[in-house]
Amino acid sequence: MSRSERLTKFLLILFFTAAGFLVMGYHPGLEDDGIYLAAVKSDLNPALYPHNNLFFRLQVQATVFDRWMAAFIRLTHMPVPWAELAWQFAALFATLWACHSIARKLFPRESLAQWAGVAMISAMFTLPVAGTALYLMDQHLHPRNLATAFILLAVDRVLARQPMLAVPLLTLAFVLHPIMAAMGISFCIFLGVALTETVAETITGRLRALRKTAEAAPLTGAVPLRWIFDPATPAWRKALDTRTYYYLYKWQWFEWLGALAPIALFWLLWRWAHGRGETRLARFALAVFAYAVFQQAVAMAMLTPDRLVRLTPLQPMRYLQLVYYFMALIAGGLLGRYVLKARAWRWAAFLLVANGAMLAAQCAQYGGSQHLEWPGRRPANPWLQAFAWIRANTPVDAYFAVGPHYLEAPGEDYHSFRALAERSQLADAVKDAAAVTQVPELGDRWARQVDAQEGWSSFGLRDFERLRSEFGVDWVLVALPQMRGLRCRWHNDLLAVCEIP
Repeated sequence: MSRSERLTKFLLILFFTAAGFLVMGYHPGLEDDGIYLAAVKSDLNPALYPHNNLFFRLQVQATVFDRWMAAFIRLTHMPVPWAELAWQFAALFATLWACHSIARKLFPRESLAQWAGVAMISAMFTLPVAGTALYLMDQHLHPRNLATAFILLAVDRVLARQPMLAVPLLTLAFVLHPIMAAMGISFCIFLGVALTETVAETITGRLRALRKTAEAAPLTGAVPLRWIFDPATPAWRKALDTRTYYYLYKWQWFEWLGALAPIALFWLLWRWAHGRGETRLARFALAVFAYAVFQQAVAMAMLTPDRLVRLTPLQPMRYLQLVYYFMALIAGGLLGRYVLKARAWRWAAFLLVANGAMLAAQCAQYGGSQHLEWPGRRPANPWLQAFAWIRANTPVDAYFAVGPHYLEAPGEDYHSFRALAERSQLADAVKDAAAVTQVPELGDRWARQVDAQEGWSSFGLRDFERLRSEFGVDWVLVALPQMRGLRCRWHNDLLAVCEIP
């Protein structure tokens, strides 16, 4: 591209990045960010989290994300909230840059189709991916967001027939999020095969071979990994059962439809594009189809036998995230080619409907919180108000009990106490259960702490004193009205922060 074309691309992608960011919202400390943000803060200040830090420390051992973020913050002296926001925006920008580069190769000389694909991705950042509990992008900085950007950049390099340039990009993705990077590596291999000249004649035989390989892969690959065959403890099983989306064969019919329909659509796209002589688009669709068939077979084989239940937390159905990216990108491209064209009113209607629908869905999903939780902005959510007061006014070594299901409380919106209040917390039954599924040795500790909080809503002073005696908990965050006997230091209209005497 010429310099002016590069500048135009930069400005348009900057526009779509800002639009996508505004539509998806920003919620630091939400969901998985409770693990990663707490790890970053712990790296920067080791005095934080003297209790129960294993619930985030062990899980982040497989990634360099927290150490890399901490190093960046030390180097730049940028406050943690602003650093997280900056890298979230950068991940969105890099993702859209990669998507446009891919679209230029799939729809050459069709600028409107290329930008329609980018516009579709921008609007659909929070599109749910079948039954995987994933979105295309998370509404907070997640290593998966950055890994996805690197994977898509690598896909673009493979499409450009520069596979060696894809290697460092996939390596960066791997050190950030190994599972998603493995999916990206798998797709790049399929794409490289699909771009070879003889693939059309051999595709049927290859797919049969891949299906057989998929059936054998979990067993042959697992033999050296004896931990896979270790018996599942009751505590680990209990934690696993909190993640219903792990169980492929318990998915609802519409979740199965969301998994299998894209495979059929890419098969149809392959045949259609091949018949029209659009070789690059046809071979790309073929690569997605073959990749999806292979990964679906692997997932079904891995998740079928109960003996391999220890593989369940690897969530092999996450392969669908890439499939959904390519489905949205190509759907947008075809929409631009055949419907939007150069009609301004059609583009306006498309952008309004697509972005408006996704914005409404996000506002409804997190109705108790501000849509954009900017750094330094005074929170309107009473839970976040309590977390902010605790962060500023309680001892660093304070050990809190918040209740096992506080994340599911109306209006809490799944914001992590540990990450946002920056204080140690007795294990919860919701998010800490996910850590247990990844690190089974935490199971007994998790079950003991969660069981000790059973009946939280009816706790009296003696129950809190029992938690202090058994676990060392010295602070609690409880619902109003304040309980007699506790030394309450702060409250709002919903919650009170109290010491256990």
